[in-house]
Amino acid sequence: MPKESSHPHPHPYSYARSQSRRLRAAGVHRVVVIVDENSNPFELGCATEIFGLRRPEIGRELYDFRLCSPEPSLVMRDGFFTLTGVADLEAADTADTLIVPNRPDVEVPRRPAVLDTIRRAHARGARLIGFCSGAFTLAEAGVLDGRRATAHWQWADSFRSRFPAVQLEPDVLFVDDGDILTAAGSTAALDLGLHVVRRDHGAAVANSVSRRLVFAAHRDGGQRQFIERPMPDLPGESLAPVLSWAQERLDSPLTIPDLAARASVSPATLHRRFRTQLGTTPLMWLTGERLALACRLIERGEPRFEEVARRSGLGTAANLRTLMRRETGITPSAYRRRFGPEVN
Repeated sequence: MPKESSHPHPHPYSYARSQSRRLRAAGVHRVVVIVDENSNPFELGCATEIFGLRRPEIGRELYDFRLCSPEPSLVMRDGFFTLTGVADLEAADTADTLIVPNRPDVEVPRRPAVLDTIRRAHARGARLIGFCSGAFTLAEAGVLDGRRATAHWQWADSFRSRFPAVQLEPDVLFVDDGDILTAAGSTAALDLGLHVVRRDHGAAVANSVSRRLVFAAHRDGGQRQFIERPMPDLPGESLAPVLSWAQERLDSPLTIPDLAARASVSPATLHRRFRTQLGTTPLMWLTGERLALACRLIERGEPRFEEVARRSGLGTAANLRTLMRRETGITPSAYRRRFGPEVN
């Protein structure tokens, strides 16, 4: 009979710590999630899916991901399950990006230890993210005063009354305010997470992550949190055919009347359908698709920004520069340096 090994299998947390040390030594961006009593498991799952999974299809590690908590054992949302075996709050002190707790009992004060951890992270320049009611946690820590943020629409009035110094934008999917980012509830956490991946690693990597999630690669943060009629009353009202048609012609001078004519409706009806089915306007959707194409062209190595602008339908290099700076925070040249092919 084979001998039993004298080295038992390591505890999963021990393995996770060793992996984290390896990634940290390699300079991989560290994302830490603080989990607290009654935290929502859905947003925790979103963070794990986007930042915590290995990506063999990409060929490199994107993030060093860790969970931490103020107690060794925590009861999650409504007592559904208990979380154990994660790091203590000290792990948050080494985070490059810190995702703060979110939970349904928004009126209950957060733990002072958690709030102090958030303040320390902000003071040393870490990026902070709040999903759904996580905006309450950030605001309670005092880091959102004078800043833009969003939260789930059903808590907008409560948030405004408690934190009047915060510039709340209650109708949007997410807000990127530089080093502090917030998202509305549920799937908006996925939207914001993919936005962060796009900001950190480029459109191609974000698209790869979204494909694995089987989720929309890009929804602009300015889209509405909810739509009035999620499904069209009649199959003929679906926007899918006209969207596919437009995506194949982004280099053409498409206009809203062009899209309306293709859909055999008036521009006003087209606008209504975009609002009700996608939560955005035809122009915002078209601009977002063109900008995404421009990013892909830069990543694939197109060196001429005038050509990128022409092929993506953005017109001129000046317009490309304006839109990229507005939507990604960096210029086309900086985007190429970060995400373009390496030059030997």
